[in-house]
Amino acid sequence: MKAWLKVFKDGLSIENPLTVLMIGLCATLAVSTQVQGSVFMGIAVIFVLVMSNALIAMFRKLIPNEVRIPIFIVIIASFVTVVDLFMKAFFPPIYAVLGIWIPLIVVNCIILGRAEGFAYHNTVWLSVADGLGMGLGYTTVLVGLAFIRELFGSGKVDLFGATILRMPGAYEPPTILMLFPGAFIIFGFIIAFTRWLNQRSATRKGA
Repeated sequence: MKAWLKVFKDGLSIENPLTVLMIGLCATLAVSTQVQGSVFMGIAVIFVLVMSNALIAMFRKLIPNEVRIPIFIVIIASFVTVVDLFMKAFFPPIYAVLGIWIPLIVVNCIILGRAEGFAYHNTVWLSVADGLGMGLGYTTVLVGLAFIRELFGSGKVDLFGATILRMPGAYEPPTILMLFPGAFIIFGFIIAFTRWLNQRSATRKGA
């Protein structure tokens, strides 16, 4: 159980895929203009990560090393197809917003990277922990980034058709926050903050 919790916590903090490993950034910066879309994107990534990690770990001893990458991609693509069709059928407005980024989860470096770097070498139990930790770590940063960009870039945050937070009427949103330059600036501050937290935590453990 301790090993499971350690793997899970590492994905949230010291091995966070976005702020530490710096992978999967393209889709993150593209979809983080809305909190609602980011939440669904995060859920989709968590599902694909956990399921693909578990399946790859389950059959890792049967997968030939020479063709492991194509097999990983087929497994990942199968779960991405499930997510894509489910979202298209039951959440068409969200699907319209996320667009091509849902199918592109197949080539997301986070998914394939965890399959190659972790699931292929560990048990199903630990691979599920890795998928959950990495997925939640990714989702936390993604939603946090989207919240800041949407609130300060548009002046309000909408969720499921309702405005849950609005800036004062005199506030004039800087449109740069909704563009890629603004995303890079805010993401830089998030990286600095999370790394400060990680260093502080490491210092406390060493004390």
